Amino acid sequence: MDLELRHLKTIRAIADAGSLTRAATALGLAQPALSAQLKRIERALGGALFERGREGVRATALGDLVLERARVVLPAVCELQEEAVRFARGGTEEGYRLGGTHGPLLGGLVDRIARDDPGAPVTTYISWSEREIAGGVVDGRLDFALVGVCGESGPPEAGRLAWTEVARDPVYVMLAADHPLAPRAEIDLAELAAEAWTDVPGDGCFGDCFAAACVRAGFTPACVYETDTASCVHLVQVGRAVGLCRATFPVTPGLVTRPLAGAPLMWRHLLGWHPEGRAASRSATVLGHTRAAHAEALATSAGRQRAGVAPPA
Repeated sequence: MDLELRHLKTIRAIADAGSLTRAATALGLAQPALSAQLKRIERALGGALFERGREGVRATALGDLVLERARVVLPAVCELQEEAVRFARGGTEEGYRLGGTHGPLLGGLVDRIARDDPGAPVTTYISWSEREIAGGVVDGRLDFALVGVCGESGPPEAGRLAWTEVARDPVYVMLAADHPLAPRAEIDLAELAAEAWTDVPGDGCFGDCFAAACVRAGFTPACVYETDTASCVHLVQVGRAVGLCRATFPVTPGLVTRPLAGAPLMWRHLLGWHPEGRAASRSATVLGHTRAAHAEALATSAGRQRAGVAPPA
């Protein structure tokens, strides 16, 4: 079997995820299929690339060598492809390639860039995986990553990307408009001990942080529905569950958002870019647009309107 670029991307995904299970999720593969693919790659390269352990996988000496080369080859091939496309189109406009997770900030950022630089093309890429988004910037497929992390957790690819905090918000709870606690200005997490919960997926530590906050409040969530944003909203609207959301969550018919007393969970919005990438010179501009998009989203969110949450200084 000849080594291909997709094989290097697979090796990189496994190293970034730290386990075959998480890498399979990020790549959209079943774990047995990924394991079989890794074995074929290792046979082609002449040895094991990762050591398996109880806590995940760790690169071997051979794996480190391959990963080091992959970090050079993948961005170079991506840049070659982009230059070829620009040449074929007869233009040199670089544009903006933005990657992000779910939430209103990415849309606000696109709108502000389009107004500020109407001649530049803007493309977006969405993923539940913060690691995948960050990896796209490292590989040169994306210019900027707009992601979030829980509390003081570090961002993905911290050693290779430049990260700046856009803002930090308390995590809110969203309830059906007719929920008994909906009239309250804020809600103690312990008062929700008997509720079913719903939240969107992700590969950060938010799930663990939420579970720990619940334990501190004296309970363990009996049921957590992990699904897409639209389904989370529906489950809350019909009273099937309560949900967690950011303070920037937009006003939505049939539900309300409320801050949790004492702010047991925090969310940090981060913007990342490659310090030596083609878009590094525009990072200050994009950061300014992102902060403005956050302030606008916060000002029009349900939490701002109903709880008087002040925008960041």
